[in-house]
Amino acid sequence: MKIGVVEDEAVWRNKIQAVIEKYCKDKNISSQINSYGSGKDFMKNPDADLLFLDIELAEGEDGFGIAEQLMHFGSKCKVCFLTSHTEMARLGYRVNAFRYLDKRHLEEIKEALDFFLETRIQDRMIDCKETNGICTKINLNELLLVETYGRKLRYLMLDGSEHFCEGRISETAQSLSQFGFFQIQRSYIVNLKYIERVNSREITLCNGLKVVIGRTHSKEFKKEFFQWRMRFD
Repeated sequence: MKIGVVEDEAVWRNKIQAVIEKYCKDKNISSQINSYGSGKDFMKNPDADLLFLDIELAEGEDGFGIAEQLMHFGSKCKVCFLTSHTEMARLGYRVNAFRYLDKRHLEEIKEALDFFLETRIQDRMIDCKETNGICTKINLNELLLVETYGRKLRYLMLDGSEHFCEGRISETAQSLSQFGFFQIQRSYIVNLKYIERVNSREITLCNGLKVVIGRTHSKEFKKEFFQWRMRFD
């Protein structure tokens, strides 16, 4: 995990980095933490998964402006704004800010890190044994759905590729449920992240595929889907 800190005051910069380092050490998380005294320095190589960014920087730099540049470049970096003036947080909607942290309460950094790690829950590989006996690794971030296919399971990926593996749909649904997948009917497990539309009868996935919601799964699905969107959208 790559974490950046942009703070023009060295005292605050060191305090923030110390909190992050302790968190990663306590959680046994592999991380690379880089600190910068200005947004200009960070933007020379804006490589971070999570950025702690001061809103008010020296020499007229504006944290919102830096975040806008990241959006323009298509960066997937999540931005946590740091400020002593919490009334400025209302402006963050323009850049889809991940969090607003009060410098006077640096313990909030831990909560932000906890939640960030939750959003990366699908950043993992699972092992599946294909029907030809070869073991393959499947990236959950790229897995669109799993469906029964005769006596096999078909793993459909975002790019349209597919894997035919051994296994039972019920057992697979149980093992994937903790990672944001839901068995929406007897034959389908879908990635909640890639659902684009929902109505009372069916869902539409990002590739346009429509899947009917099983009657016995409807109530629990709506609850899980709502909770997922509340947490991560």
